[in-house]
Amino acid sequence: MDAFYASIEERDRPELCGKPVIVGGSPEGRGVVAAANYKVRSFGVHSAMSSSKAQRLCPEAIFLPPRIGHYAEVSEQIHLILKKYTPLVEPLSLDEAFLDATHSEKLFGNSEEIGRQIKKEIMEETRLCASVGIAPNKFVAKVASDVGKPDGFLVVKPEGVQAFLDPLPVRRLWGVGKAADRLLSQRGIRTIYQLRKQPRGMLRDLFGKWGDQLCAFSHGRDERTVIPDHQVKSISNETTFEKDFQDFDLLTSHLVALTEQVAWRLRRQNLLARTVEIKIRFADFKTVTRSQTLPKASHTTHDFLKVAIALLKENLSKRKRPVRLVGMGVSHLDSGELLQGELFLDEARQKQQRIDAATDLIRSKYGVSALKRGGGGDSSK
Repeated sequence: MDAFYASIEERDRPELCGKPVIVGGSPEGRGVVAAANYKVRSFGVHSAMSSSKAQRLCPEAIFLPPRIGHYAEVSEQIHLILKKYTPLVEPLSLDEAFLDATHSEKLFGNSEEIGRQIKKEIMEETRLCASVGIAPNKFVAKVASDVGKPDGFLVVKPEGVQAFLDPLPVRRLWGVGKAADRLLSQRGIRTIYQLRKQPRGMLRDLFGKWGDQLCAFSHGRDERTVIPDHQVKSISNETTFEKDFQDFDLLTSHLVALTEQVAWRLRRQNLLARTVEIKIRFADFKTVTRSQTLPKASHTTHDFLKVAIALLKENLSKRKRPVRLVGMGVSHLDSGELLQGELFLDEARQKQQRIDAATDLIRSKYGVSALKRGGGGDSSK
């Protein structure tokens, strides 16, 4: 979807149309841009940028708190449209999904016809614009959908994959941010074609195992299949920072926000998780993932936070280096009915569940920024 959160706000409030709109946290605090419409992007504002910097770039920008519950309802409306054409729909987020339409072509026409029907139906039912990328694999389809934005529709045939990718800047590769782009640029590597011609060993020396993935992407290779949402085995979120930093309190605040998002997504889908995992990518691109299994499956934010913050603290103390990315996820998922069946929950656990239920309700009505967890993420304070 094109600037999904901001586009919904413009649709719901027509007086915002044509004005620079940012959905995200307040510029007075440590807020972050969640979405920016195309008007404000012309000033250099983009998602994941700090709200204070966004305000400096565009002082006249209109900041709106996110209404995640409302966006989720619109997202579900869109997913119902997608699932009319194929059961193989893999959500990436509220505003993005992969579809495998291979087996739907006899019913609805070729993939291009299916893509155009979906795009048209989304506009008719939601008055929102989707960009579509069609390609032989997930990576190339993702790039095609991004390159065409806004209001894009781009088809990449199997025989045209390399010709499509080669002239694009390396920033189009998944995971290549400012730091990696700068590192490659210092070696004269600015396009995907130039990266494709590099020895795999050089990329591995620069980026570790991630270098192998970059090499595969530069050749247009991606073996991952589309996994329907009912078969999902894990849920995760991550944040890449504009600048690398070591401030533990600031990293913890980001981890708290990520954990709250993951726990909320679990509760929305009536799922429980047994394993908590964090991901840390340092300034030198070394990446560590650490996990811990809970004694009992949960969807309670507090349960996940205790483990996630402990894992973060332990691994930062071992490696005193700046961090460029932090992520949090859960796995070993099961039905939420198991938790509902526990009749005799202890008082502390009941309290945490009540806190989560109240938080979900308030945020769905008034936005994510309506409540913030304090005390380093300890919801018992």
